[in-house]
Amino acid sequence: MNHFDTADCCVCYLFPNYFLFGFGFLPKQGSGAGTLDSLICFFSGSFPVSCFQVNARFLKRIQAKIKDLLQQMEEGLKTADPHDCSAYTGWTGIALLYLQLYRVTKNQSHLQRSLDYVKRILRNLNGRRVTFLCGDAGPLAVGAVVYHKLKNDSESKECVAKLLQLQRTVVSTDSELPDELLYGRAGYLYALLYLNTEIGPDTVPQSVIKEVIDAIIESGKNFSKEERKTDRCPLLYQWHRKQYVGAAHGVAGIYYMLMQPIANVDQETLTELVKPSIDYVRHKKFRSGNYPSSLSNETDRLVHWCHGAPGVIHMLMQAYKTFKEDKYLKDAMDCSDVIWQRGLLRKGYGICHGTAGNGYSFLSLYNLTQDRKYLYRACKFAEWCLEYGAHGCRIPDRPYSLFEGMAGAIHFLSDISVPETSQFPAFELRPQRRENKVEQDG
Repeated sequence: MNHFDTADCCVCYLFPNYFLFGFGFLPKQGSGAGTLDSLICFFSGSFPVSCFQVNARFLKRIQAKIKDLLQQMEEGLKTADPHDCSAYTGWTGIALLYLQLYRVTKNQSHLQRSLDYVKRILRNLNGRRVTFLCGDAGPLAVGAVVYHKLKNDSESKECVAKLLQLQRTVVSTDSELPDELLYGRAGYLYALLYLNTEIGPDTVPQSVIKEVIDAIIESGKNFSKEERKTDRCPLLYQWHRKQYVGAAHGVAGIYYMLMQPIANVDQETLTELVKPSIDYVRHKKFRSGNYPSSLSNETDRLVHWCHGAPGVIHMLMQAYKTFKEDKYLKDAMDCSDVIWQRGLLRKGYGICHGTAGNGYSFLSLYNLTQDRKYLYRACKFAEWCLEYGAHGCRIPDRPYSLFEGMAGAIHFLSDISVPETSQFPAFELRPQRRENKVEQDG
């Protein structure tokens, strides 16, 4: 069977993954680079799973590429939109990247660089949107965390206070705010959970979080009732009159946030409302293992974090952690397979709809299962990103940003060096305690 038949894979949207067939595993002619193992065996060899690591030679390549890309990014940002303060395409995303580099390297200069961007951002808030990725909640939350790490508690608390002032708009019954992640209530909820994860569990009062969650739940119940789907999908959401599935605009991102342990959603709500809604989405899966962009879409085309398996997989993994049912893990593994086959995207290397964002699905599944196959897949997607710009990908509108461009690829590469603590930026939350791993053989 040809894995890359146009009818099956829509090759106009992706690159064939020759790693499937073992291509690219041979030393380059005249490279003088040593043995086959030192070239392509990115991992540390015949160690127990608990000791399984990315090998030092590959890490050096990653570190060198990060340094190179950072220089390119900083140069390119000189012509970026000075008024875009968002985490998605603007300066908050760059501050998040440097915060990530500080987390990975403990290099104080990265934290200082993040602060430089935070100061710039906080002078230019516009108050028009409330979410982490595309509104004021992101700059304020990142500012609070950066100031906290610098032990500047007064500035940190001021950022938190301003963030909490947005809550009234979010929970208002008169608000036309959607519920999805990029522009809606789930995006504001993430900002609150991010603060309690990064600063401390009492930074945002649980009562504030509960009001936001209640608003999300009530909205989902009401729309499900309107659509006469209460029995099949008790929590249903729309954005721009479409019932999207993916992580960015769809139900996968909303359900994922509601299942976060730090959100403290009561077990009855999770079992009676969230779980059957997830199962409803599961039954929309394509034969390939991919998922539609919206519930009414029957085209198996997009394999992005924003639309398709790379976003839905996070919902499924969280459902497995929450409900302890193997069907969710199996579906997540099916997602991983389709991402592995079709996840090298012509749209570029970014987080939202690029190879780096798809690579994060492997890191997350590796952390859940400790199956080294997924770490291998993550490293192969990272290897692709090491050739940044060489594949003829489309150049994004904001080519140096976190979610569309170079900053996202740098973020992903930095997490390859610490896969056990990797986090999809502005989406995954750092675990409060070490979660149980799925037992895997060998």
